[in-house]
Amino acid sequence: MMEWKKSKTRFTRQLPLHLLILPSVICLLIFNYAPMAGLLMAFQDFKPRLGFLHSPWVGLEHFQYMFTYPDSVQVIYNTLLIASLKITANIIVPILFALLLNEVRALLFKRFVQTLVYLPHFLSWVILGGILTDILGNKGIVNHLLTLLGADTVFFLGDGTWFRITVVVSDVWKEFGFAAIIYLAAMSGINMSLYEAAEIDGATRFKQTLHVTLPALVPVILVVGTLALGNILNAGFDQIFNLYNPLVYREGDIIDTFVYRVGLMNGSFSFATAVGLFKSVISFILIVTAYRLAYRFGNYRIF
Repeated sequence: MMEWKKSKTRFTRQLPLHLLILPSVICLLIFNYAPMAGLLMAFQDFKPRLGFLHSPWVGLEHFQYMFTYPDSVQVIYNTLLIASLKITANIIVPILFALLLNEVRALLFKRFVQTLVYLPHFLSWVILGGILTDILGNKGIVNHLLTLLGADTVFFLGDGTWFRITVVVSDVWKEFGFAAIIYLAAMSGINMSLYEAAEIDGATRFKQTLHVTLPALVPVILVVGTLALGNILNAGFDQIFNLYNPLVYREGDIIDTFVYRVGLMNGSFSFATAVGLFKSVISFILIVTAYRLAYRFGNYRIF
């Protein structure tokens, strides 16, 4: 009885906080959980005029079609390759940038550089896609400079290999400044006495970075890597959709753009849903696996 009264009192005291988050919970239920009912389409030959209740059931037919389609293996390979390169580069480059920026002592210059590299993150790929198309096109400024230097022009957005490189590099350029915020925040929390002790022992700045800063960043790197692994099948639809063209479909087509061209453009909503469900299941398995590995080797826990 006493425990029930304590619980009731605690709930009454916390009621304003519960009411405060109620709008967010309602939005979460409406926009994140209610649409999950649409996963039924993955197992139906969904017709909008018939709806969920009357569309015929086809079982795993759409999943079988996904794996038997002639280009499906190449599309999955492209997705894994591009996403893996992006994840790796978007961890390494921000760490290196944060380490270098952390050594800058001129505060005004440091803030200027931070602001400069953050800006691309806030631009959409619709804008950046147009800018990159103009810069890297056959008559763009990059190829114009190559011509002036006597080198051959490069078909950045028309050659499959160069297209992949362009996609990864441009994504890193857009995101590395914003991603570095996490590592800079982690560095600001490192106990300065560790650096002082290392300096007394004769450690140079490089040694201090190697033996003090980097070990302190390991938990953060594990968190970022764990969360990023769940996006291994998301290679960036908005970026690739705004940059690719029929010349690079073979090397640049990813699962999302493939679904858009083959599924949604032809009104195959069930096929698109099946692919989305497949991606979600694989991402869930990967993120659980990464979490277990992070807990085993880095003693990192969320709960």
